[in-house]
Amino acid sequence: MPLTPPGDHTPAYAPTDLTTCDTEPIHVPGAIQPHGVLLALTEDAAEVVMASVNAAAMLGIAADDVVGRPLADVLGPEAAAQVERRVVDGLPVEPLLVRLEQVVSGELAGRECDLRVHRSGSRTVVEVEALEHTRATPMTYQSARSAMSRLSGTTTVTALTDQIAREVRALTGFDRVMVYRFDEEWNGEVVAEDRRPDLNPFLGLHYPASDIPAQARRLYTVNWLRLIADISYVPVPLTPVLDPATGTPLDLSHSSLRSVSPMHVEYLSHMGVTASMSVSLVVDGELWGLVACHHYSGPHRPPLDARSASEFLAHVASPMIADRERADDREAALATQALLAEITARVSASPEPPLDAMLADPALLALMNATGLAMNFDGSVRTLGKVPDVASLRRMADLTDHPERYAIQTSHLAGLDPAFAELAPVASGVLRIGASPERWLMWLRPELEQVVDWGGDPTNKQLAAAEGPHVRLSPRRSFEQWRQVVRGQSQVWAPWEVEAADVLGRHINGLLLLRSREQIALAESLQRQVVLDRAPDFDGVELVASYEPASSNQLGGDWWDAFELAPGRLALVIGDVAGHGVSAASAMTQVRTALRAYLFEGHSPGVCLDHLDHLMDGLLDVRVATAVVAVLDVASGEVEIANAGHPPPLLAAPGSAVELAGEVRPLLGVGEGRAEPVHLVLPVGSTLLLYTDGLIERRGSDMAERTGRLHAITSATTADEPLEALLARVLAMQGDSEADDTTVLAVRRT
Repeated sequence: MPLTPPGDHTPAYAPTDLTTCDTEPIHVPGAIQPHGVLLALTEDAAEVVMASVNAAAMLGIAADDVVGRPLADVLGPEAAAQVERRVVDGLPVEPLLVRLEQVVSGELAGRECDLRVHRSGSRTVVEVEALEHTRATPMTYQSARSAMSRLSGTTTVTALTDQIAREVRALTGFDRVMVYRFDEEWNGEVVAEDRRPDLNPFLGLHYPASDIPAQARRLYTVNWLRLIADISYVPVPLTPVLDPATGTPLDLSHSSLRSVSPMHVEYLSHMGVTASMSVSLVVDGELWGLVACHHYSGPHRPPLDARSASEFLAHVASPMIADRERADDREAALATQALLAEITARVSASPEPPLDAMLADPALLALMNATGLAMNFDGSVRTLGKVPDVASLRRMADLTDHPERYAIQTSHLAGLDPAFAELAPVASGVLRIGASPERWLMWLRPELEQVVDWGGDPTNKQLAAAEGPHVRLSPRRSFEQWRQVVRGQSQVWAPWEVEAADVLGRHINGLLLLRSREQIALAESLQRQVVLDRAPDFDGVELVASYEPASSNQLGGDWWDAFELAPGRLALVIGDVAGHGVSAASAMTQVRTALRAYLFEGHSPGVCLDHLDHLMDGLLDVRVATAVVAVLDVASGEVEIANAGHPPPLLAAPGSAVELAGEVRPLLGVGEGRAEPVHLVLPVGSTLLLYTDGLIERRGSDMAERTGRLHAITSATTADEPLEALLARVLAMQGDSEADDTTVLAVRRT
């Protein structure tokens, strides 16, 4: 299709190209479309100041002769009087219907015309257009009310926009009517369409913001309807092109005849469009979208009542869109909440650990409309769906960590680190919850171009291939440009999705805490049954023992034990399983029970520790432990002691305290080494003191200094001082400072 040179389209400013179309002053083209005539008047509408050059053909008076004449001499006294009344009444938007007779001798002579009057700066502008009478049934109050009722009957934005497309196409007779919606970045998407059956669909196609530049969007909020009756029109310039009073082009923002950008004409021509119309949809004062109408079979100028009705329906539909969006958001939020409730109920009821139950839930990805998920819990990363490598996941978690926010989201991960651009097909959007760098959960979304198709019609790809590189603009080319624009960006996370993630995370934390408390209560109960509050009584000895948990109230792995292997033969044990919490307490009971069993089998203390080391290394789910085992013959005082990585016992008598170091075998659980026993005689009145490292190891304190204090306390005891008093003085070493769990066992022959 041949195009009019840009200079003819826009005589008021320099020609444009694709590099300058976003800065075109399209509101001041200095020309109009030829299906009407434009007159710019003085403010009181008395005299013509500027006119379109087609005045000669339409009104029978040369444009240069029109300029300077009273309006009554140009349009006739009756039309001039009506225009003047409109000016006095404040320029109502409703058009005037007049029959141009008397002085008019051109194409409009004797025809019923539509006169639209509006203000442009200090000028009163009159646009005259002959009425079309092609509609068999004119738009009536009843038909308008019926259309409004059909729009009101919709319950979602999708249903509403579908109905808008159907209503406008029925009113105007265009071959294709689309509803085009803008996103936050002014990219567009065709969200509804009504078309001739033989046309390929544009539904679902996306367009970059550059397709409708900012200045065009501003005009759409000022003037809601714009018609191009014939794409191949020859623009009609104004004379003079510049307003004599200001030296600037006339602002045609409110003009329905305004000549359009040559770039837009080229855009439409490449789509095979021969006529077009657009109607604005404005929500809360901002352009929400457009009703875009295309015709393919020649010029098309819908009658005034059809155009006015379309604009009226757009005004009616715009607040409905806001209501439906809020309703859609509520429905989506409620659906998300319902799904969240199902997940939390299943996880709460599951006998599995909360994290396992959550990751196994089939709706976990659907909850956030995500394609991948990763969870890190104390160093262990687990995943679902499509995710990048673990190193990348950890990097994402670090970048989205915020010490003051529990739920954090981004739809443009590469904006945080350009290196993530290569991961965009898998992870462009991240929704992260977690209050710790080592405990987090992340949902992932791919970039938009991975999930958007070609409007559901594969022939669009064929059309794109058929358009050679000479085609600069078309919906297919624009779609490719849109894909470049949104590369690396995912669908935006909805507020209710972020809230649901927050709720789920806190619910799981609550379950973990509850399960942890239940396990702790069970372990504490077990520990109280296993590690007695006081030592049992045996003939011939005085025996005291104490277990004090850590100041942080964490369960520990300390234990002590005392029992008879045979009459007059006692086994004394003290030990410490590494770690804290339920696992350490549970492991302690296993180690304590196994050691008892070996001792009752009759093995020596050293052999018992060696057997226990092999058992822990091969079977028990225990990391490492330390222990001291002593077997005492009460009558003779003979003692056999074996030590596995534990602080050495003390042999205390009045005035002395000696460490029974001997040969200490390695820790239990390493599977190496052999215990070498120490033999000694415990004199009557002397004390054998066994203890765990919590007694002498304290943060911020010198262990050698504390060991020296322990020696001093124990050597100061006398044979007649009750062991309970000695135990109290030993435990007083702890003071008020933060302490690990501490266990002490003391025995004295009487």
